[in-house]
Amino acid sequence: MATPQTPYDAVLQAARDVTKLDCALDAEMLGTALLGSIYAIADEDRSGAVREFVGGFLAATSRRRTAAAITIRNVFATLVPDAEGAASVKRGAIAPPWSEQLGRVRLTGSYAYGDVYGDQTSYLATFAYDDGEAGGPEHAVVALVDHNIGIAKDVFVGGPAERILGQVREMCTEDELTWFREEDPRRLRQEVARYLEVTDGLGDLPAEGSLATDRALVGARLALLPAAALAAVPDEPEPLSAEQRTALVRAFLDSPEAARFGLPDVPEADLASLHFCLSLVLDHSATFPDADPMRWSPAVAGLFLLDWVHRRAVLDMDDAAMLPRAVRAWAAYASRQRGLPPSAAVQTDQAIEEMVPEFVRLYSTGERRSPATAAVAQLLADGIDPEDPDALDAWIEANRQRLGEEPA
Repeated sequence: MATPQTPYDAVLQAARDVTKLDCALDAEMLGTALLGSIYAIADEDRSGAVREFVGGFLAATSRRRTAAAITIRNVFATLVPDAEGAASVKRGAIAPPWSEQLGRVRLTGSYAYGDVYGDQTSYLATFAYDDGEAGGPEHAVVALVDHNIGIAKDVFVGGPAERILGQVREMCTEDELTWFREEDPRRLRQEVARYLEVTDGLGDLPAEGSLATDRALVGARLALLPAAALAAVPDEPEPLSAEQRTALVRAFLDSPEAARFGLPDVPEADLASLHFCLSLVLDHSATFPDADPMRWSPAVAGLFLLDWVHRRAVLDMDDAAMLPRAVRAWAAYASRQRGLPPSAAVQTDQAIEEMVPEFVRLYSTGERRSPATAAVAQLLADGIDPEDPDALDAWIEANRQRLGEEPA
């Protein structure tokens, strides 16, 4: 019976033809793909798992003398230079001539582009090898940051850089709802690194894209960029104070957008619902990493109306009737405050209007309520005052089985 392969043996087998590749970039792409399998299956601290694997691989293969083993060791040491033993890996004489170019690249440009709503930002950096023939073509590193979920949603390494950059410029020129700019490489490194750190700790990775396969090479390229000064690291935004929230609501209710939807003139009986709905808008904005109550888009509206509000709030019929109207007005106001193109405001308003039937359905079925929200909703439906401790205790005792608890 054959001896079972170790993971290190399996990697050596997969890299057996590395010396037949044409350039250093091809080898680095092979290496990052192999390490991507380690990144993908890690339960937590994925970047740390890759670093640990590379350290173990270098130790386990230190006596291997084949050209393929020597070369892939150099590739891994280049991609993960902080792995244990990486600094002492030697470039063997029998390795391909292009191995001297592994990791020897210089930054040739750094850019950022995204949508005007602020949902996503892509950071793009281009690199060229010192020796373009042995190293490979100038290539681009792209990282897509999703500000709504607070992660680096995808990363990508590809080329030729000129073609990729040209496609991005053309796309942003033709679409008024996107923007493009040159970016300070320090800021690029800082922003991508902090979002990648969150992604590295995810239990489940985004299903599509090249995040896992290209992660190691993206990290190696980012490490070559100048680091931002410690003072430039953004602080966590402070929550809005009660006074700031009140001022925001007052300014909004004095706006033409609020007037267009008749909010300043709602009957006195509906005022409580209006202010409750606006408090939910502000509460939802505070859940985002940037915590900007003026950042609204079709995507943000969908997260709010079709998910968050059902899980986190208990609405009565008046609240449910008021909420879409309040959100449409607030989104229009926020769009003007941020100076977005009129078409951006129209697109968001149309998206919200199209969401209303599904919002009403979810409100009616309660299918997305959290257990806690569902319990509170039932309590109110049963006519129990949450501020009455005796009535609350009696209700809980009577409903233990429904709440999934054992009797005391």
